[in-house]
Amino acid sequence: MSEATRVDLPDLKAMSDFGARIAANARAGDVVALEGGLGAGKTTLARAFLSALGHEGEVPSPTFTIIETYDAPPLRVAVAHADFYRLEDPSEALEIGLDDYREGAVLIAEWPDHAGGFAHEPSCLSILLETRGQGRVAVVKPGADWLGRMP
Repeated sequence: MSEATRVDLPDLKAMSDFGARIAANARAGDVVALEGGLGAGKTTLARAFLSALGHEGEVPSPTFTIIETYDAPPLRVAVAHADFYRLEDPSEALEIGLDDYREGAVLIAEWPDHAGGFAHEPSCLSILLETRGQGRVAVVKPGADWLGRMP
């Protein structure tokens, strides 16, 4: 993994634009690992990402379902949006069939550490969201496969 880059996200428009830039460069097999405390903006960023890929309508938080899927088409690329907050052990991610959901899709992983983490994968884009006043700061660490793809 390369060095971290900090991205200021002072408002919702900045968060939406950031999600769109990530989506424009995402491809099947990628992981977008979203970290940060409760209310840091993980689901907001995931919604911006999905919207930029062509999703229209609601994007429910997968807190209780654990994984929500979005097909391509209508999206440019299929997405599995996962919230691993409720997992008590990383082995539970395998038990729910995470590998099957990931096949041919981008995985958006909220609380990735609860699933054992993905930062070791070259296709992982790790994003730590930190609250700064009313806005956020994203600390972005691209895996090797993301080098050259981030704007």
